[in-house]
Amino acid sequence: MGHAEDEDDPRLAAEGEVAVARLAIDSGDLTHAADHLADAIVADPQLPELHEALAELCAAAGGPAAARELFPLEGQVYLGTVVCRAHVEAAAGDWDSAIGLLASAIQYEPAQPWAHTAWLAREDLPSLVDPDAVAQAVARAAGPLPDPLPGELADTVRPFHAFVQAVVERHGDHPLLLAMASGLTRRLGATTRAVELAERAHRLAPGYLPSVMLGNALRADGRPEQALAVWEAELGRTPPEEDDSSGYLAVDVAELYGALGRPAEGLPWLDRVLAAEPGHPKAGPARHALRHAVDGDPAHLLALADHHRAHPEHEYAHELLERLSRRETWLGMVAGATEATVNLMRQVLAEESTTRETALDCSASALEPPSTVLALHLALPRSTVSYEAVGEPDPRVPLAPGTSLWTWDGTDPRPAVAPPSADAAELVRATAEIVWPTVPAAYDHAVRLAGLPVEDLLGVLVHPPLPREDELGRALLSHQPELWVRAVQTFACLGLAHHRTDQPWAESDRRRLLSDLLLGPEDWVVEAAGFALLAIGWTHPDTRPDVAGLLGRRLRHLATARLTRTVTIQRSFAALTLAAPWLPPTDRALAHTLLRPAPAAPSPAAPAQPRPGFLRRLFRRR
Repeated sequence: MGHAEDEDDPRLAAEGEVAVARLAIDSGDLTHAADHLADAIVADPQLPELHEALAELCAAAGGPAAARELFPLEGQVYLGTVVCRAHVEAAAGDWDSAIGLLASAIQYEPAQPWAHTAWLAREDLPSLVDPDAVAQAVARAAGPLPDPLPGELADTVRPFHAFVQAVVERHGDHPLLLAMASGLTRRLGATTRAVELAERAHRLAPGYLPSVMLGNALRADGRPEQALAVWEAELGRTPPEEDDSSGYLAVDVAELYGALGRPAEGLPWLDRVLAAEPGHPKAGPARHALRHAVDGDPAHLLALADHHRAHPEHEYAHELLERLSRRETWLGMVAGATEATVNLMRQVLAEESTTRETALDCSASALEPPSTVLALHLALPRSTVSYEAVGEPDPRVPLAPGTSLWTWDGTDPRPAVAPPSADAAELVRATAEIVWPTVPAAYDHAVRLAGLPVEDLLGVLVHPPLPREDELGRALLSHQPELWVRAVQTFACLGLAHHRTDQPWAESDRRRLLSDLLLGPEDWVVEAAGFALLAIGWTHPDTRPDVAGLLGRRLRHLATARLTRTVTIQRSFAALTLAAPWLPPTDRALAHTLLRPAPAAPSPAAPAQPRPGFLRRLFRRR
């Protein structure tokens, strides 16, 4: 038990390693002692006993210079070995090596307080180091750091920054040091100082690196137009067609135009880069992103996904796709619900007096998707819903015969399939999400459901489990249970998308099942199945023509139905189909039409758009 506690407490773990190291020193096994000290310094870099033991090890080895060989740097080197070697080099007076190794530790694990060490704060240290070595160390440490640094990381890096500033004060005419120091200073939020350092570097040695750093500092300081001027002047001296490194600067220029709301002005820069280097790892993805900024067409996001699938080493394409998909309906999150039952449920849930024992007797003028009842019962299980009329075409009737999830007693929907097994329900519960990074990421995330029986995946569509017992799950249950129902249905259908992937698509069970659900009764499940088909199209381009035909058929039916009755899923389904840019132009134009509010077309049974207050008066609480 004590050993487990040590692993949970870094300081206890470090103290244990130091104790073993001291025993090894006493026995003369210095290599063994060095290994334990390397483990200790990773656990707690500031433990006083650790540094005392490191000094004892150096003494036992015959001095710091001799102790170097106990912390070798050949091949793949353990982080603790690097940090211990840095302290040994400092003890030996080889300050340039010590600074470089400390910078390497910051580079690989910036959250640890490596720089909180007494020797780095020595007042005479800036006079003892080579500014070239310090500039290289700063480049190594700062390169991978976030910009700007979050508070905790800023605290761990600040002593290193203070040392660098002291060296700058002593070597203020060193262009490389000034440029590198500007980058570190910018990350710590001192943007005015970063501009000052970069301007000095640029005056001393106009060129590519000082220009890049000055532009970055100006942009961070809220002066993007000045940054553009600096960068474009540099590209005038070293065009991307003549210098490979200038290609990355041209990408920065293009993206800065995008950030300024002028993406079209950035596109020519990317065209120049791609003309010189068609396989540039950032220019192609950046061009797709800027074209999306120009016209908002999801086709450019699909192009990013296709680019990353063809070039998995181009992580920038994936990064941009995540950024542009975030919080976009279906591209990065489940669609909301607009049904009257859902709207009233939200109002009731917002009241302080509401509990899970609250019961509603709800009566609506026209039939709604049956999954609305699932959402209501999830939050308020004692409630009932009744419907006064069914519009035409009858939303209960599937577009084609196939897998059936619902049966009706008049207008009362009941699940037509058995509940899933407890294990299957729990796996779906653990997998379902209301947001996802990208469409391909959602598809990949659902692969864990591939082994579930079809019966379980169908069952969970109409017998959704309660949300997870975490902060988000409790919030969904208390305020928007419909989002959780939609998330469960979405990921259950994605699970079906992974069913028997060994079968050729055209004759596969997964195609048949998803097609049945897409063309089934009008319900949220239609959209869940549509999203699963969409995800298959995004990740398997050869399926796109078939997916287009399926989605288009449902879209056209909704367009027809909305002429004679309310179609509550028309806008969210239209948004889904627009996320499939390979659909024919006529279907895409129709989807854009459906995104607009439906025309007021009366149903023979009931008003499609009830007058204000109509639904509210029909709903009763008991």
